[in-house]
Amino acid sequence: MTALSNLTNLLGRLNAAVLTVGLWLGAGALGIMLVFILVQVFFRYVLGNALPWSEEGSRFLMLWMTGLMVPTAFRQGGFVAITMILDIFPRLIGGIINLLFLVLTAVLLYVAMRIGWAEVTGLGGRFAMPAIAVPTSLDLSTWMKVPRGWMMASLATGVTMMFVVSIELILRNLIELTGHQQKLEPVASLAGLGAE
Repeated sequence: MTALSNLTNLLGRLNAAVLTVGLWLGAGALGIMLVFILVQVFFRYVLGNALPWSEEGSRFLMLWMTGLMVPTAFRQGGFVAITMILDIFPRLIGGIINLLFLVLTAVLLYVAMRIGWAEVTGLGGRFAMPAIAVPTSLDLSTWMKVPRGWMMASLATGVTMMFVVSIELILRNLIELTGHQQKLEPVASLAGLGAE
């Protein structure tokens, strides 16, 4: 049980580090998305000339924000409504039901992860987004349309991070069911990470 607790704590520290970076990147994407939206409002309603790229750019950033931030919410909140219902059961029965939900979630996330990465690397991911381009030369003379795979990678990344979090939560639940929860490090809350 000590080895399993150490492995779970190591995975927890790794998840905390990755998810903290994800929160910061997600917050940055949210900030840039807000700028894009304000620029579009100015051009559309003040100048009467809507920009072709700002809405697509905002959607791109929104997907990345979601993919990077949702795994943290899953790790800290889990199944909020289900957890409230499980509190009415005795601790052992509630823990077993929670474990079953976590295992089912891990299976579904694994399937979603495989589908997501197949979309990133498949034919659909190779098509270019019509309005977003990035420079490919230092003098900004050459630009490339952004492949849709870059956008689809946001969801595949988020699902992959959620899958790794689900493994940690399954291990934590197993250890708690055996009564060794004192060997587990607590899951850090959003407060204090700095990206909230």
